[in-house]
Order: sequence, then C-alpha cells, then structure tokens
Amino acid sequence: QVQLVESGGGLVQAGVSLRLSCKSAQRTFSSYAMAWFRQPPGKEREFVATINAVGRKTFYEDSLKDRFTISRDNDLDTLYLQMNNLNPEDTAVYYCAAYYEANNRLRSPPNIPGIDYWGKGTQVTVFS
Repeated sequence: QVQLVESGGGLVQAGVSLRLSCKSAQRTFSSYAMAWFRQPPGKEREFVATINAVGRKTFYEDSLKDRFTISRDNDLDTLYLQMNNLNPEDTAVYYCAAYYEANNRLRSPPNIPGIDYWGKGTQVTVFS
C-alpha cells in the first residue's frame, strides 16, 4: 500500500506559478514511477506528466510540456509539479499517482486503469 498526499494547490491569478507536492508515507516511494493527472470541472481526469522511479525520464502531455515540470526527490519521498504561467484552463483537481514499472521504465503516457495508487487530490483554481 502506498499512501499519497498532495499539497500546494490554491486560488491564484492567471500568470503566476505554483508548485504542487505529493508526499508518500512509505519508503517504497522510490520503487514506483509517478505521475500527475488532473480533472477539470465537469470533465474527465486527464494525464499531465510522468516520471520514472529514479527521476531520469519524463513524459508530458504535449500541450503542457512548455509550462509544467515534473520532478521527484526520493530522499524525501516527494513528487513535485512546477506549473508556470497558469491560466484559467488549468483549473482542476490535481492528483498524484503511482504505478509500478520494472527496470526504471515509464509509460508514455500511463492510463488511468493502470495506476496502482492515487492521492485524494489538491484543488487549483486560476482566475483571470
């Protein structure tokens, strides 16, 4: 079991930056590839970015790769999402997700049924 807790969301004005964090309570964090998904209001959950277990490979939703950066600190059992130049279309609940892939691979992209563990999400609201 991997417990994931997101933080860092909030109500922000368009154009600013925000960094989300996802803390794992288990030391097995470094065994899992990780991902961020988001769910805009009234829409389905969608993929944002993913990173492999050792943090050397990443993959992004193409429309977000110029503004968002995924990273992780395995010493702190924490995943991050740096979001720059936010706009109202980024308004969503952001979810942290873990999935197992052998040999430090990652899925490009991971799909929702393939996720092993989810956090409960953190709300990001961007106003213009």
